[in-house]
Amino acid sequence: MKFKLLCVLLLSGLTACAQIPANKEIENTEESNEQEDASQANLPKQELTAPILFDFLIGETALQRGNLDVAVNRYVKLAKTTRDPRIAKRATEISLHAGNTFAAEQAATMWIQLEPDSVDARQTIAALLVNLGKLDTAQPHLEKLLATEKEGLGNAFMQLNQLLSRNPDKAATLQLIQQLSQPYKELPEVHFAISQAAWFANQHQLASDEMQRALALRPDWEIAAIHNGRILQRISIDDASEFYRDYLKKYPESNEVRIAYTRVLISGNEADLAREQLQWLMDKNSDDAEIMLAAGLLATEMGDFDVTETSFKKALSLGYKDTNAVHFHLGQIYEETNRPEMAMEAYQMVKSGGRYLPAQIRYADLLATKGYLKEAREHLQKLPAANDQQAAHLILAEAQILRKSKAYQEVFDLLDEGLTKLPDYPELLYDRALAADKIGKFKILEQDLRKLIQLKPDNAHAYNALGYSLAERGIQLPEALKLIRKAVELAPEDPYIMDSLGWVYYRMGNLTEGLNYLNLAFSVRPDAEIAAHLGEVLWMQGAKNDALNIWRSALEKEPGNEVLLETLQRLTKKKVID
Repeated sequence: MKFKLLCVLLLSGLTACAQIPANKEIENTEESNEQEDASQANLPKQELTAPILFDFLIGETALQRGNLDVAVNRYVKLAKTTRDPRIAKRATEISLHAGNTFAAEQAATMWIQLEPDSVDARQTIAALLVNLGKLDTAQPHLEKLLATEKEGLGNAFMQLNQLLSRNPDKAATLQLIQQLSQPYKELPEVHFAISQAAWFANQHQLASDEMQRALALRPDWEIAAIHNGRILQRISIDDASEFYRDYLKKYPESNEVRIAYTRVLISGNEADLAREQLQWLMDKNSDDAEIMLAAGLLATEMGDFDVTETSFKKALSLGYKDTNAVHFHLGQIYEETNRPEMAMEAYQMVKSGGRYLPAQIRYADLLATKGYLKEAREHLQKLPAANDQQAAHLILAEAQILRKSKAYQEVFDLLDEGLTKLPDYPELLYDRALAADKIGKFKILEQDLRKLIQLKPDNAHAYNALGYSLAERGIQLPEALKLIRKAVELAPEDPYIMDSLGWVYYRMGNLTEGLNYLNLAFSVRPDAEIAAHLGEVLWMQGAKNDALNIWRSALEKEPGNEVLLETLQRLTKKKVID
């Protein structure tokens, strides 16, 4: 459809063209057909003067040599001089390739002025203006594009929110879609588009009203029903459940709506009702591989792993195409149900695709857990990495295996070597800092975390790790507090960061404030390390029985936690509690 190019341009950021089309339109040819002759009649009568030829040669040479700034300048100049739509188009393409949106807008504006009936030109200028946030200027172009649609008009409206998603002003996007929709209110897709825009603009009542209008025009529209349920769920889970239940009474064969209904029941802790819907799906679609996989995933959410395993295996037997995904999910289920051998077999069945590396990493981790550390490392080292990200993930996975074996020096050495190949890679810097902490190389820890903060100023864990390290060593406590407060600002609900804040207050002698934050962290995440910190503050306040109770409970869950054991040894001179 005609909106396809616009969608591609917007989603690629308008600057990611891999290649610029060959300049065929302005090459001299001896042969021409009648259609070309007709189009030539509408072109300007421009003499090929020496200055024009010079600019053309300079522009093409610069383009071939990768000097995009010169190429852009020459072609925009040529477009202005010649008033030739072919050259304006070429100037637009080169400007987009160079990422020069200012020049691209100039060139595209000339292109549409010179060739007002060109759909390509109008799509390009509309996409540019939308990408630049100039919605008012883009509106007449979008209106004309929509007016040229006939059978595809509904689909065009379904794409609008995706096309406009880059614009941060969601209220303006909603207003634009409402204005564009005025002549087409009889189309259900129009109301769907308005509903989506209203949702993104946080106008939830309008979103609900418009989705209801879409369903009134097309009552059996599954995707609208699913979205309406999601909107209602934001208001009330009960309302969403009631809507889905009523819809399924009218359209019981709507599997996608039933899946959405089941998820709502799960989120509302209606396990028995969810199982009824799940069983209905499986009974009525026993020969549908897609539904069997979906049923398995729903069963996983409820912890019904027997049902999950049965559904996944049934999906495989029915010929589900993405066997790699199914085997990966089976591996996860086998791990969850403490069947490591079967998990390893399942992960080995993942042969390609996006889950290949994660599956092999899990296989290696299980291999190391069985005591085959050397073989696990060799397995990871043999895996191919298609890019830096995959290479880093493999290094991090190997480091994690070594860390579990408490081979901290080897962890550090591995990450140190990795950073020589991938310098300043954020995840490697963070992990090396943690490894440096374990072997007492605090200078490297600080260097890595400070560099990471420079590279990723929104990385809450970098601030937290550096602040916690300073607090743990009892140095630079005011800076430690400042760092951890910044981490809290970036991730206010993270219990581990809240634990660090409580810990630094304790280290600064403010036991009351420290206890408040540690209690809050422990209430969210009763982790052994948080328990160690909370217990220590209670112990120092004289509430030793409370501290012992917290430590005892934590030891039952994580008997080998190093921080907890060190705390017990230091304060009680014991590593066990009677």
